[in-house]
Amino acid sequence: MLPTLDMWLACFERRAANPLRAPDSLEASLSAEERDRIARSIASFQLGEQSEGRHFLALARRHAAEHDCAQLPRITELFIREEQRHAATLATFMAANAIPLRRHDWSDRIFRRLRRLAGFELAITILVTAELVGIQYYRALLRSSKSQHLKAICSIFLQDEALHVTYECELLLALRARRGRVPGAAATRAHQAFHLVTALVAWCGHRRVLRAGGHTMRGFLVACARHYALYLDSPGSGLPSTRAVTRARDRPRLKAGRHGARWTR
Repeated sequence: MLPTLDMWLACFERRAANPLRAPDSLEASLSAEERDRIARSIASFQLGEQSEGRHFLALARRHAAEHDCAQLPRITELFIREEQRHAATLATFMAANAIPLRRHDWSDRIFRRLRRLAGFELAITILVTAELVGIQYYRALLRSSKSQHLKAICSIFLQDEALHVTYECELLLALRARRGRVPGAAATRAHQAFHLVTALVAWCGHRRVLRAGGHTMRGFLVACARHYALYLDSPGSGLPSTRAVTRARDRPRLKAGRHGARWTR
């Protein structure tokens, strides 16, 4: 299993003790036009972030027992809590803008059913697919919004998800490596196809936000494919270093000054 699990456990424990939060002083209200554009879309993502994760945690515990990686259940538990914190953050923002929560969404229902049918490796595959596409979505949502509070939320989510994806891809590549070269390559090709189908579904469901964020359909699919390639096309290249991603996450990009909030790169 991953030799870096101790490091990942320490990383997630540190993040749980000191999570990034959007400043309360930022204006949270949306214009009527912006609310109309993002309401249904953001409610779908809030629903997707909200999960008790019991089945996923049970898979992690089973995998840990079979492969002698005792850190895995605790990392998974902390990861689930971060996703739940995202859901709670979005719910609070939605309540401030009179956006109702969604109880059902067909795409979320399909992903949840797939994860329940899957073993641990396939569950990670499905999860990282959703998060890679989610990163593109939150980038577009940040660009499309004038709300400084929503921009801060998106920036925090993007930093969190970048670290999540790095961890999940390290884990997934290690699992595929055990299969051998040919089966691992076949799993990668199947995942690429699933990833692009997922991106197309996301475009169909969230195209108003994605267009406002500067995407065409082709541009969004290309961005998703390139992002996948950055992390998962080959075990030996393209995977951002954990330390680099951790540093990016620990460096807030929104700073409050004498004249209000300002963005830094």
